[in-house]
Amino acid sequence: MSRYKLNLWGVKIDLKLVGDVFFLTGAGLSMYYMVNHLLSEMDGGKNKESLKNSNKVLKKIQLGNGALRDLLFNEYERRLLNALVLPEDLTVTFDDIGGLQPIIDELHEAVILPLTEPDLFSAYSSLVQSPKGVLFYGPPGCGKTMLAKAIAKESGAYFLLIRMLTIMNMWYGESNKMADAIFSLANKLQPCIIFIDEIDSFLRERASGDHEVSAMLKAEFMTLWDGLSSNGRIMVMGATNRHNDIDLAFMRRMPKRFAIGKPDEEQRQSILTKILRDTAVDESFDLDFLVRKTEGYSGSELRDLCREAALKSMKEYIRTNYKNRQKVTEENDEKAVRPLCLSDFFPESQGTIPSPVD
Repeated sequence: MSRYKLNLWGVKIDLKLVGDVFFLTGAGLSMYYMVNHLLSEMDGGKNKESLKNSNKVLKKIQLGNGALRDLLFNEYERRLLNALVLPEDLTVTFDDIGGLQPIIDELHEAVILPLTEPDLFSAYSSLVQSPKGVLFYGPPGCGKTMLAKAIAKESGAYFLLIRMLTIMNMWYGESNKMADAIFSLANKLQPCIIFIDEIDSFLRERASGDHEVSAMLKAEFMTLWDGLSSNGRIMVMGATNRHNDIDLAFMRRMPKRFAIGKPDEEQRQSILTKILRDTAVDESFDLDFLVRKTEGYSGSELRDLCREAALKSMKEYIRTNYKNRQKVTEENDEKAVRPLCLSDFFPESQGTIPSPVD
């Protein structure tokens, strides 16, 4: 028997090789547990903060609705409470949305009434059923998300805001459990609106080259969506700029579709009137001229334009009354912030209203 070999029952064993195997195995296990511990610590910190926020939301739900005090939520449903917006926390109403009155009227009849008064449709329940899905599509900044929030506010429904980050998880099978929790939580809290912003990034057209996890998640989401009861108390809403990228199977589940385009002249006047309704404007302010000069603007761009105009007036006030961050004028000599003028909407260098962002 050599120094490094052992002859056991006629089998020669290299002790050095055995030692190396044990050493490498031990090093691999140590590395595995160290990385696993670090990941657990990272997830633990996030989970603690997430659990803290979830408990706050849960307390608000139970205080606001006594019928929900005895409800039990599983781990995944509690995580989703962070993405839940209560009706009383929403500030957007239909009065804040300008230029979309025909769509608002249609939404009231086809979406809000089924959520608030489901018995109203019982007379024709075999023919008339509330939609399980609603899709808003069109250019960015035209009010798609505002409409969804206004619907939740007007109907008193819970608003569950879903993003890809909410669902996707690095561990196998966890994403499917989160998808299941979305619908189970909505079922417990109904009336509830499940809102998916940029829905095309989540439910885009399926292909043979899709990753296994993505394909399974889409199939699971579709099955759960089909399992919704048809009482109109749970509704999936989506907003997208690229509705042609959404899979046809998912489009079929969103029979109510609303195209939200850039506002025309009449709509821009309605939008600007609502934006400036609480703002002091100069007597010479010509709203019609501003409306004509903002052709091609979205609702969001109109709001940004008005904000920049207000900031221009505020800067003049600050420069007059403050120096080195200290107030320099006496209270009785203080000049008030002047009303907005049409020139506030024009850059000094160009003399024209800035063009909208394409």
